[in-house]
Amino acid sequence: DALEVKYPVGTIIEESEVKSITDFGMFVDVNMGIDGLIHISDISWNKKVANPAEKFKKGDKVKAVVLGIDKQAEKFSLGVKQLERDPWENIKSRYRVGQTVEGLVTKITDFGAFMELEEGVEGLIYVSELSEQRVDKPADIVKLGEKVRTEILSIEPKERRISLSIKQLGRSEERASYESYVGDKNKKTSMGDLLGDKLKN
Repeated sequence: DALEVKYPVGTIIEESEVKSITDFGMFVDVNMGIDGLIHISDISWNKKVANPAEKFKKGDKVKAVVLGIDKQAEKFSLGVKQLERDPWENIKSRYRVGQTVEGLVTKITDFGAFMELEEGVEGLIYVSELSEQRVDKPADIVKLGEKVRTEILSIEPKERRISLSIKQLGRSEERASYESYVGDKNKKTSMGDLLGDKLKN
């Protein structure tokens, strides 16, 4: 009861000492003889943390925000990532389907390659979208750390998923070049006709 009064949801606790670290999170001392849990999913927006020990160690002082208090279950939940803006917030105001984007390849898997659009936001280029030709190994087409240009196929903010395509970008640029060529050709033809008419006159 006293904890709920002192630390209501949304309160930022400046310094809590890490008491223990587990595979699913870490427990921090919030005084009053109570430990709060920072779940592994509440450590970072943009980096998949396999184990909290990657970023913290016992005895560290951490800053966290109160996420929830369950008096019946005697659980006190805290978060670290909530102190920062979620990079996926308003993602559709910054990116759109059909847009050309450029970024570095951050990870290569059997099913495709991940490309960083901005800090905390990655898109996936499926293996079928890497090239017009059949691709067996994504690593044959792109390299880790390589800068690539792609086209956005879809944006799914709730799933935190953006689909990208090198293949589609090539098609779009080819079509744009063709339309530009046809447009120029038509202009030349019409200009020639106009000049011909003037000469006749």
